[in-house]
Amino acid sequence: MLRLRPEWDLAVERVVVGFHQDKHDDWVADLDCGHGRHMRHQPPWMVREWVLTKEGRLGFVGHKLDCTKCEEPPSRPEASNQG
Repeated sequence: MLRLRPEWDLAVERVVVGFHQDKHDDWVADLDCGHGRHMRHQPPWMVREWVLTKEGRLGFVGHKLDCTKCEEPPSRPEASNQG
């Protein structure tokens, strides 16, 4: 079945430039756009064993990921209540 998508609903791929841990010690991929994307290893839902080692994370640098923040629709200015 064909699903029509709004023009803003497009995958925006960004390059992983590094990793850091958030306040909960979850790993976050740093993207070249300045946003981050969590890379959790939580089997059986998310199996990403590579994120548990420094070598695994370094091996993922340079890969592309969809940036969910860049994919969000542009914010619309609130309508003024003049009348």
